[in-house]
Amino acid sequence: MSDIKDWIENEVKSNDIVLFMKGSPSFPQCGFSGQVVQIMDYLDVPYKGINVLENDDLRQGIKDFSNWPTIPQLYVKGEFVGGCDIIREMFQNQELQTLVNSKVSA
Repeated sequence: MSDIKDWIENEVKSNDIVLFMKGSPSFPQCGFSGQVVQIMDYLDVPYKGINVLENDDLRQGIKDFSNWPTIPQLYVKGEFVGGCDIIREMFQNQELQTLVNSKVSA
């Protein structure tokens, strides 16, 4: 399992914004992933979508990595932000835009 942890850590550290999701940004395969994709597309910021359905080790590994039980999971500049409900709430309160702009523009 440490191989998948190392891989996840590398992805999170080497990309400004990473979304671990079910499906892909162009074809989300669950409603929660689709909602986060819509929010990220609305913000018009580049992000990397990683499909956890392609690999069972990755699907469990990301839950262990973040100690968060659900998918999708959003990371900004190596920091776990949250799942769908948190992302949606942060977006509605303008907190997500502020976070992304402050971390990615810097």
